[in-house]
Amino acid sequence: MTKKIAVVLDNLFEDIEFTSPAEAFEKEGHEITVIGKEAGSTVKGKQGNTEVTIDKAIDDVKPDDFDALFIPGGFSPDMLRGDEQGRFGEFTKGFVANEKPVFAICHGPQLLIDTDLLKGKKLTGYLSVRKDLENAGATVVDESVVVDSSIVTSRTPDDLEDFNRESLALLK
Repeated sequence: MTKKIAVVLDNLFEDIEFTSPAEAFEKEGHEITVIGKEAGSTVKGKQGNTEVTIDKAIDDVKPDDFDALFIPGGFSPDMLRGDEQGRFGEFTKGFVANEKPVFAICHGPQLLIDTDLLKGKKLTGYLSVRKDLENAGATVVDESVVVDSSIVTSRTPDDLEDFNRESLALLK
């Protein structure tokens, strides 16, 4: 069954952490919608290899429109957290609070911090964000992929095979 997956994205995302899972989701027949600050604008990956057009603005979507949320890493999650209205954190919270699948890799779990719902969750992420996740109440482990209920997290591009496998399994 086709699932609708929201992808929150801003400039300086880690190219492969977007392209690899997005391709895996689409190959399985799932629909990807890229959400950013302004529909029609273009964001660029930090490696300079990937440009993505924003399909919908954050103000025009709600978690109920989607079955799952995907948060690629790089510097994009931190930039999304810098939204003065906290719109991306609130959007993410709608998925976590309702136990809808959330897939976050590398720096992606930073956006989960803004949900205030990490207490007792088991997660992983890039080394530099692990302490922040712990301070938000999560139990952080150094593993290639961690699945805790409806949340899948991974550390780096080296973990993409495991991340994609577990993310797709959660969509079945």
